[in-house]
Amino acid sequence: MPKEIYLVKVGMTMTEGMVSEWFIADGAEVIKGELLYALETEKINLDVDADASGTVRHSVETGINLAPGDVVGYIYEAGEAIPETSLTIAVTEPAVSIEAAPDAQVKPSAPSVAAVSGRLKSSPAARRLAGELKVDITALTGTGPAGRIVEADVLLASSGPGPVKASPLARRLAEQRGIDLSTVRGSGPGGRIVQADLDGLESRPASKAAGTAGSTAQVIPMKGMRKTIAERMQQSLQNSAQLSMDMLAGMDDAVSMRTQLLKEWEGEARPTYTDFVVKATAKALRLHPQMNSVFAPTGITLLDEIHIGIAVAVAEGLLVPVIRNADQLSLKEIAVESARLASSAREGSLGLDDYAGGTFTLSALGMYGVDSFTPIINQPQSGILGINRIFDGLTWDQDRPIKTKQMNLSLTWDHRVIDGAPAAEFLATVVELISQPYRLLV
Repeated sequence: MPKEIYLVKVGMTMTEGMVSEWFIADGAEVIKGELLYALETEKINLDVDADASGTVRHSVETGINLAPGDVVGYIYEAGEAIPETSLTIAVTEPAVSIEAAPDAQVKPSAPSVAAVSGRLKSSPAARRLAGELKVDITALTGTGPAGRIVEADVLLASSGPGPVKASPLARRLAEQRGIDLSTVRGSGPGGRIVQADLDGLESRPASKAAGTAGSTAQVIPMKGMRKTIAERMQQSLQNSAQLSMDMLAGMDDAVSMRTQLLKEWEGEARPTYTDFVVKATAKALRLHPQMNSVFAPTGITLLDEIHIGIAVAVAEGLLVPVIRNADQLSLKEIAVESARLASSAREGSLGLDDYAGGTFTLSALGMYGVDSFTPIINQPQSGILGINRIFDGLTWDQDRPIKTKQMNLSLTWDHRVIDGAPAAEFLATVVELISQPYRLLV
């Protein structure tokens, strides 16, 4: 039996995705672990490798939106009967209708094989590209399966350059920096352009949009990751009852312990204060399970595992890689894993498992001098904790003021899931553990 190639699911909120590029041609051989196809979702883009060796047969063309888990192809092992043609699945998404207005004058023209019974067959990627390049997609002749219009048809009809093989991340960076990808030589699989090929290349000034007479204004396109973040944040606020609170943590012992651990773990790990909060949060979630939950109209699901996401700022916006089973990791292991995830996020090399299954999120702005903020919940989670700067505060020994290190923690929680008092108890547990950091080592 051939091994099925699935459209992999990335994260709890992924509802659809597409194969944006096949790295292995239909009918070609693949070796286990070799890059197989590029996955594109509304939030991230990842390269997926093969989990078996053999002959590849595609079941879908690039640019078709599918549900996670859908079969996109097969891998036939040696000795298995391989069909002469690919097993292309039927596309169930509605085609774009082309209907002339009742009084419109229709000029006769040669019929396009893509237009059948007044309907246009085209991939979602082709329609998006046609909109961006201002190409009339209804006038095109499709070269895809069954006359379907694909991206290559749109590019051919436009005045722009032909298709260039490049990773989604490289395309975004090239657009931001104003780099013409057709002038770049790719070093990736099959000559594909990757991020490293763009490093060191000069960028041109950002484009300006015409404004009022005598003035110009920079326009940042609302698309890609920026568009997704905007939509997700708005949906999160609209679809849940979010409240926030701050609580002060004493950091004297944490500052002292971190200084000692930097020397003790030199060359092995460099713990940050965020790592301290990750460990404290993981222990607190085990003690307050309702904060580690997912809301649904039919009930609240308490999650058994504790996977903590850490928001990482990248050029395009925010990524949230996940430290899995954080409650089972030592502080040292958390420091190593968080450093790896942050570095991979900024290099664009995070894997599928690095995004999967977050149950609670941390967002740190303390490095920017922030004392307090209101983080927005990463749905369907029930809470998110903001980490602020460490500052010089005061405590009192009777009538004597004492200088001390302090830090605010900002918790946002979903009031549909948990009330204010238990939310405060959760936050108080996190504060207590950070203020007594030796408890994070046991």
